[in-house]
Amino acid sequence: MSGPEPGARPRVLAVRLDSFGDALVTGPAVRAIAAGASHVTMLCGPQGAPAADLLPGVDRVRVWAAPWVTETARPIDDDLLAEFRAIVAEEAPDEAVVFTSFHQSPLPVALLLRLAGVQRVSGASVDHPGSLLDVRLRPGEDLPEDVPERERALRIAAAAGFRPPPGDAGRLGVRLDVGAPPPVAGLDRYVVVHPGASVPAREWPESHHRALVAAYAARGVPVVVTGSPGERARTAAVAGDTAIDLGGRTSPAELAAVLAGAEVVVVGNTGPAHLAAAVGAPIVSLFSPVVPAVKWAPEGPLVELLGDQDAPCRLSRARECPVAGHPCLSTVRIDDVLEAHERLLDRASRMVRRSLRGTPEGAA
Repeated sequence: MSGPEPGARPRVLAVRLDSFGDALVTGPAVRAIAAGASHVTMLCGPQGAPAADLLPGVDRVRVWAAPWVTETARPIDDDLLAEFRAIVAEEAPDEAVVFTSFHQSPLPVALLLRLAGVQRVSGASVDHPGSLLDVRLRPGEDLPEDVPERERALRIAAAAGFRPPPGDAGRLGVRLDVGAPPPVAGLDRYVVVHPGASVPAREWPESHHRALVAAYAARGVPVVVTGSPGERARTAAVAGDTAIDLGGRTSPAELAAVLAGAEVVVVGNTGPAHLAAAVGAPIVSLFSPVVPAVKWAPEGPLVELLGDQDAPCRLSRARECPVAGHPCLSTVRIDDVLEAHERLLDRASRMVRRSLRGTPEGAA
């Protein structure tokens, strides 16, 4: 592929091949690319593509399931590679920026990009890339390890030559193009409880979620329970007869609208936590330390992090809890969540008062 004319803005392929939350936290970096590109295609895996559809700055989303990222029954054969090359040929990027988490390598997809004729490829790699990367950040050297994944992505984009435009603070953001569905649209006040997560080790016990819904009901606070289509049995059990069960009944855009209107969102370490952060919702984060909170906790001024971050499962990246009783989260009480809720309301009220007085955010 030939590069752009001198002085012309390039067509860029932004690659993020993993999950919904991973795509969301890459959003600020994608906006930075869009500020310097003529066209941005985001190449995502099947799980991340619905999040990419919500991101400002993305002109087109393409889907390709990388066998080293997602579990797939498809064979790794010439047809799989031909599908990748066809996508690249159709999008005709001048360059690609490969976004990865701290435990991933950009080199497999960089090799495919080279074979597809992409002339400039950027990414972060611990391993020596040879000629696979034109721009390489070295994690632990010129790319700090202990930064939020959002910041990591921004640094990869900056190394490739793309920085946020003036006025863009680099925070999470999504388009809010639709409203909340009818069961929620008429509510003046509600709390969202999102009980699911991608793996059991990151989930607050279902019995705790049911008790939390009952506690809110006893206080007269409406609760909306959300979840994916695969979590309908869980959301139904948590909602019971007292909450609105939206499990499997919202598109990602509708879920964003539901979260945006919530007084508080109670959620574990899962993609919707970052979606809640992107729409500015106050968040009670039930965070298991199997991955580091500094990298993956939802970001924002209205976040309360609960869960024992020094539990024995810390940094294990376990899918199933390796400690009997799941103590990192099972020890979080219903009252802990309710108290965190009240702290968030108080903090939000103080932020509004400071704003009305013209006091800079974060000042005493």
